[in-house]
Amino acid sequence: MHILRTDSSHTDFQNLVKLLDSILAEHNGDEHDFFNQFNTIEAIKNCVVIYIDTIPAACGSFKILSENTVEIKRMYTQPEFRQRGLASKIVKELENWARELNFQKAVLETSKDLKNAISVYEHNGFYRISNYGPYIGIEQSICLEKIL
Repeated sequence: MHILRTDSSHTDFQNLVKLLDSILAEHNGDEHDFFNQFNTIEAIKNCVVIYIDTIPAACGSFKILSENTVEIKRMYTQPEFRQRGLASKIVKELENWARELNFQKAVLETSKDLKNAISVYEHNGFYRISNYGPYIGIEQSICLEKIL
């Protein structure tokens, strides 16, 4: 296993995000356009790709929300690599990177129906908070945070 820190211009990151977007389009249905507007990857400077041998297996990123807060985005693991702890490894790598850059808090939004994703975040110390920013009042969303 190899963890690569990169940015959103990296081809392997972009290809993994395309797979994620196709799954989310189906999951979100009519609401996909609403959520998709917050998930563009242009200019994300903090992205992680995990490789198993030479295969890009999982990814994640964060974007800066404020001087002390980052938002975890674009988390995805290819189906054949799930249940191996890769999502937790990505979360930990993103947290470490954010700490190195002097951020104190990480937040994220996910669908309340994505139980496996919620479990990964809670297992890694994130706790539920009131929905923030564009997700206020969105019933399908839950938001979480972690003090870094």
